[in-house]
Amino acid sequence: MLISLGGFLGAIVGTVIGVVNYVVVVPLVEQRLRALDKSQTAAEREEFEGKISLMRRLILGIEVFTLGGLGYWLGMKFLGPVLGE
Repeated sequence: MLISLGGFLGAIVGTVIGVVNYVVVVPLVEQRLRALDKSQTAAEREEFEGKISLMRRLILGIEVFTLGGLGYWLGMKFLGPVLGE
């Protein structure tokens, strides 16, 4: 299977945008969630931390997958013709 240069470059750019978005957005969301946390026991805090960790992984996976795919598609659509593919 061959990947076009335009699609590859688009996927790289989309993935980088997804990671940058993750680095910027997740700490803000996590800070808000921690402010709303009403855990009183160690078990509740541990459960809350597990949910925060799961949220971080899900957001990273979804952003990298969707923005990488969108970048690939846009690269094929717009960069492909420019690069002569």
